[in-house]
Amino acid sequence: MSGPARPSALAPFRIRNYRFQWPADLLTSWAFEMETLILGWYVLVETGSVLLLTVFASLNFVGTLIAPMFGVFGDRIGHRDLLAMMRATYAVLAATLMALALSGHLSPLYVLIIVAVMGLVRPSDLGVRGALVATIMPHDQLIGAISISRTTMDTAKFAGALSGAGLFAALGMGPAYVAIVTLYIASTLLTLCVVAPSKPHPAGEAADGALPRSPMRDLKEGVAYVWTTPRMRAVIWVAFLANLTAYPLSNGLLPYVARDIYGTDQTGLGYMAASFALGSLVGSIALSLIGGIRVARLMIGATMAWYATLLVFAQMQTIHAAIACLALAGFMQSLAMISVAVILMRTASEHFRGRVMGVRMLAIYSLPLGLLAAGSLIGGIGFAATASLYAAAGIALMLAIVLHWRADLWHLHAPANAK
Repeated sequence: MSGPARPSALAPFRIRNYRFQWPADLLTSWAFEMETLILGWYVLVETGSVLLLTVFASLNFVGTLIAPMFGVFGDRIGHRDLLAMMRATYAVLAATLMALALSGHLSPLYVLIIVAVMGLVRPSDLGVRGALVATIMPHDQLIGAISISRTTMDTAKFAGALSGAGLFAALGMGPAYVAIVTLYIASTLLTLCVVAPSKPHPAGEAADGALPRSPMRDLKEGVAYVWTTPRMRAVIWVAFLANLTAYPLSNGLLPYVARDIYGTDQTGLGYMAASFALGSLVGSIALSLIGGIRVARLMIGATMAWYATLLVFAQMQTIHAAIACLALAGFMQSLAMISVAVILMRTASEHFRGRVMGVRMLAIYSLPLGLLAAGSLIGGIGFAATASLYAAAGIALMLAIVLHWRADLWHLHAPANAK
């Protein structure tokens, strides 16, 4: 007697809407990674300041404070329409940078201003796309769909980082931005090909025909829903901690690590970013092929292993060893962050999904805080000591979260561990 069929990594593509959303998300993620690498290197080279580099990286996330409102409006007008409007905004801002670069008028100040504007919108992209996936996919395919959706970011960090570095080194910033604008336009058009639900989720509608409820009331209800659901509150704290103490080491600080620690150029930076992304891609594919997982337990184990790998990364003396550590760190973070998204989307009420993911994106606000603190600490105690401090603090705080919410995260019969 044969056992249950193994899940197929391609199963989500049987859904028409997913066949359009996945490439739209892929192109957007590629453009994000190309921009981050190109602009981060530009700011570092033009200013020579690691502090300004961390300011640049932090500006990409200023919109996390208003991310819950994007969730409210997504629940009201439809996640497809909101996502298309956001991606059209990216195209306009990227075209502005392209024009400045081609005309020779680009400066670090202009870069920081435009990145700050884009940073109001960009942090919510991941949350809105996650809510849209949950809307268009059957419940039993949600883990596979979210895992495969995650590959759009992973392949972007791999191929997008290498192609961005290559275009920048070979042709300069202006021509590289022509490619970025093209990617944003194509992603907007593909997003519009997703067939929106016949009616958006009824957030904001009065049940008895009275006046529509205010967005602020919807927002308060969404925050209260997350805060009063123990498993969701625990998962949000895990996301907050990872953005505060883990992502700064493998994200915003990589240009500094590549140039000042290992003495390499933008090509070496591309390889470092790509190694983290390659590990993350392998993790996403592996999770899409494995069924029957206790998701909360996986999140705990993967997060702890991620921090342990970063602790080793902080001590590496050669770029080749650092690349190997980053690949393993990418694998672990993929398992951890996919688990976070699955727990939130699988256990959230349907008409709260946008707001739940909005609150989830609010946790990203700890990333710019972690980046700015790291920029100051590196100047005083060096990168190795700063990275070790971040990783050790992450392990200690993660243990505290697990102990406090062990009934909701560790027990086999907890909803977050349902197979």
